[in-house]
Amino acid sequence: MKTWIRNSMAVPHSRADRSPLRRLSSLLFAATLCFLLTGCNYVVMIGYLIGGPPSIEPEFDALTKESMTDKDVKVAVVCYAPKEVRFSFEDINYEVSKFVTFRLDSHKIKTIPPDYVKAWLDQNPDWDRAEEIGAAFKTRYIVYIDLKEFSLYEEGSASLYRGRAEAIVSVWKMDDAFEEGEKIFSKEIISKYPLYQPKSAADETLSNFKALYMTRLSEEVGRLFYEHYSGDDMGDAT
Repeated sequence: MKTWIRNSMAVPHSRADRSPLRRLSSLLFAATLCFLLTGCNYVVMIGYLIGGPPSIEPEFDALTKESMTDKDVKVAVVCYAPKEVRFSFEDINYEVSKFVTFRLDSHKIKTIPPDYVKAWLDQNPDWDRAEEIGAAFKTRYIVYIDLKEFSLYEEGSASLYRGRAEAIVSVWKMDDAFEEGEKIFSKEIISKYPLYQPKSAADETLSNFKALYMTRLSEEVGRLFYEHYSGDDMGDAT
């Protein structure tokens, strides 16, 4: 990957589709908060219990005034990982792209299948501009993930799992002719899972924990581009 670019599975979370466990957690959280706070407005509490917590606008939408869920918009996802990361996780660039793509697709964002993007990258090893991917697939946006760090173990331990990643997520927008593009969004992601304490390797296989963390990481990236809800993180804290 050229230096200038480097510098420059999915579970739906719509209000109707959130898992019962997460919805119950959100409701319990709202009810507990209201009872603990003096002078709680019971109308607000009832609204939380009936409709769930308020939604959070995607950061991409807030900053650009655009949306990846708009009609006729297609998105391609590509991830770059340096050699030192791929030394331990050979296909991590493809895996991250795949998980994020499926995450976006499950939230009604039309995406290019990750296998198609991977095949194009394999056939065009000398590509050096994100716009080339947009031009090849006629996509309005290219989500480019520059994965700088990735690990699955707690620092200094071989018996405790803790997923960690650092990445810069950028979005390139193509013009109407799908020939040229410009970077319109960039966000640094610093991810850690579980949040409060690591998991024992005796209680989980590495492959299962990796799948859990990839799901979590793809959610963190995906929330930049689709609506989510207060309390959605409660089940991922430990």
